[in-house]
Amino acid sequence: MYKVFVNNTPIILSTKKTIEGYKTISIKDVDFPPIIRDILKQEGEGKEAKYHFYHKSEDKLMDHLYEKLPVVVAGGGKVYNKEMEILFIRRNGKWDLPKGKIEKKEHIETAAIREVEEETGVSGLEITKFLYKTYHIFKRNGEFRLKVTYWFEMKTEYEGELVPQTSEGITKVKWKNKKKAMKALTNSYANIKKLFSHDYLP
Repeated sequence: MYKVFVNNTPIILSTKKTIEGYKTISIKDVDFPPIIRDILKQEGEGKEAKYHFYHKSEDKLMDHLYEKLPVVVAGGGKVYNKEMEILFIRRNGKWDLPKGKIEKKEHIETAAIREVEEETGVSGLEITKFLYKTYHIFKRNGEFRLKVTYWFEMKTEYEGELVPQTSEGITKVKWKNKKKAMKALTNSYANIKKLFSHDYLP
């Protein structure tokens, strides 16, 4: 099963024929724009639209998803310092983790480290493990796109200045301990909360 987020509303993709309480559509028949507009409309009314996209083959499920929308691949980091604080950025009024689009022919791990460095000013980054992929839909130049982000756990001993990449709309960069991280997550995104689900969330 996969979750593709539109803002904080998940669309469920699975090989189950039905999920109780969800509107099931064959992934082959999905027309994304009206579905996304419905999700956004219901979010605006304080409701949650419940959509489930189905295919009997898990591989085909993702193949069809990738065919339906232009795909943007990104890399990002959940970065720890020596005090086990985590690196957060603030953008569009919400707390987020640093991430960004990979460049042509760039390796995903290289991209993830580069984006963290560019967005925060932090250096000396070392990847300790791959976490997982998250999926969300966004709109750019009037077109809906699917962002697939590969998240890595990283560590650094950097103690220098934190420099927000203002050209990317980042207004703050902060190291946060567990208590402050939990507070930040109350004003974050569902995909980001997922990265903390085993550590910080009840």
